[in-house]
Amino acid sequence: MKKTPQDKKNLIFYPLGTVGRDMVYAMVSTFLFTYVLFTRNLTKAQLLAITGIMVFARVFDALNDPIMGNIIESTRSKWGKFKPWLLAGCITTGGVLITVFNSKLQGWPFIVLFGCMYILYSITYTMSDISYWGMVPALSSDADTRNSLTSRATLFAGIGGTAVGTLVPMFTAGDMALGGNAQTAYGVIAIIIAILTPLFALFTVFGVQETRDVNSEPKVRVSFKKIISTITGNDQLMWIALIFLIQQVGNGLIAGGIGSTYLYFELGYKGSNYSLFNTVGMMATAVLMITYPMISRKVKRKPLMGIMMIISATGYLLMLISGLFLPTGVKFWGLTIGYMFGNFGNYSYYLIMMISIMNTVEYNEYKRGTRDEGIITSLRPFITKMASALFLLITSLIYLIFGVTDFTNEISDVERMANAGTIEEEEKAAKIADILKGVTTTETNGLLICMVFIPLILMFLSYVLYKKKYKLDEDEFDRICKELEAGRHEIGEGGDLTIKEEEVRN
Repeated sequence: MKKTPQDKKNLIFYPLGTVGRDMVYAMVSTFLFTYVLFTRNLTKAQLLAITGIMVFARVFDALNDPIMGNIIESTRSKWGKFKPWLLAGCITTGGVLITVFNSKLQGWPFIVLFGCMYILYSITYTMSDISYWGMVPALSSDADTRNSLTSRATLFAGIGGTAVGTLVPMFTAGDMALGGNAQTAYGVIAIIIAILTPLFALFTVFGVQETRDVNSEPKVRVSFKKIISTITGNDQLMWIALIFLIQQVGNGLIAGGIGSTYLYFELGYKGSNYSLFNTVGMMATAVLMITYPMISRKVKRKPLMGIMMIISATGYLLMLISGLFLPTGVKFWGLTIGYMFGNFGNYSYYLIMMISIMNTVEYNEYKRGTRDEGIITSLRPFITKMASALFLLITSLIYLIFGVTDFTNEISDVERMANAGTIEEEEKAAKIADILKGVTTTETNGLLICMVFIPLILMFLSYVLYKKKYKLDEDEFDRICKELEAGRHEIGEGGDLTIKEEEVRN
C-alpha cells in the first residue's frame, strides 16, 4: 500500500516521541541503584530495604500494565485516548526523577522517600509506556507502515537509552563529574532529562495524526480471568515466557550495576571507562538490528541460537581471562571486547524470543480459535519487568556476599563532603583512590566471576529449553499458518472450518 503524506509525517514524529521516555527508563533501570550505592551510606538493612522496594515496585508495575491498559481503552477526549496519558505520564515521571535524584536525605528518611517515589514512578511511567506503544494500531492499518513505525520507534528508543548509558557515567564519576561530585551531577542530569522527556513527547502529540477515530470505538475491557486463561491455555506461550525470563535475567546483570561497580573497583573510579565499556558493548546490538533480517533468511532460529551461544561463550571467556590474567594496561580492552561479543549473542536471543512470542498468536488461534494478540504481546513488558526485579535481587545479594557496601559507603561519604564543599576535587579523587586500594582481589574476582558465569549459565539454560520445549520452528509455524488460511478460505466460501472443533476447544 502506498504511504500517504500523513503516514510519512507519522513516521517522522512518532519515533521522536520516545527518545526522552527511554532516557528516563535508562536512567532509572541502569543508574538508580548505582546512584544510591555511591551517594548514600547504607547499612545492610537499608540495602535490603532498597532492594525490597525496587523488587516489589517492579512486580507491581508488571501487574499494573493491564489495569493501565483498561483505563486508556476507556478514555475518550478530543485528543483521543492515547495522547493525554502519554503527555501526563512524561510530565509526572519527570517530577519523580527530579525528586529522587536531587534529594539530600540520608538513612531511613531517604528510604521512605525512595519507596514512595519509586512506586509512583511505576505508575507514571506505565502511563506513557502503554499509551505510546498502544498508539501504533491507530496510526495505520497497513502492515508495512506499522512495521516501519515499530522499527523506527525501537531505533529512537535505543538512541535515548544509549545516550544516557554513555554520558551519565562520564559526567557522574571521576574528574569530569558535573559540579565535582556524584550527587550534584546526578541531580543536574535528572533535571535535564525531565525537561527533555515531555518536549520529545510533544513531537508525537502535535505531529502525529491517527487514521481512525478511536473515540468512536466501543470501550474494551479485558478481565484478569481472560488474561490468565489465555496464557495458561497456550503451552508454547508459557514455555517461551519462562525461557525469555531466564535469558533476560542474565542479559541485564552486567548493565544493571555489577559492570560499573566492578570496573570502578578494578580500574579506578572513572566514569569514562564505563561509558566506553557500555558504548562498545552496545555497538553489537546496532549491527545486529541491521543485519538480523538477512541472517534469519539464511539460518533458522534454533541453529542460530547455537551459533550465538558459542559467540557469547567466547566473549564471556575473554572477559574472564582479561580480568584474571591480563595486565592493567590492556585489561580494559579485553573486558570491553569480550562484553561486546557476549552482548551480541544475548541480543540475538532477545530478538529470537520476541519473534517466538509473536508466533504464539497463530498457535493460539490454531489451538483455541482466538488470536488474543493484545494479551500475548503484553507479556513481553511483563517478563522484562519481572526479569529486572530478579536481576536486581541477584545483584544485591552479590553485593552483600562480597561486602561491596563497605567500600561504596566510604566513597559516598567522600562524595557528600565534595557536595558540601568541604574538600576540593583533587582531594576527593585522592581519598577515593585510597579507599579502592582496600578492595581485595577476592572481592573484584568475585564480582567478575558472577558477571561472567551467571549470564552464561542462564543463556545456556534458555538455549536448552528453547531447543527441547519450543515447537514452533519455521516449518511448524508455516504449516499452522497454511491450515489457518485454508480454514478462513473455507469459511469465506460458506464451508466448515477445516480444523476440528475438538482440536480448537483444546
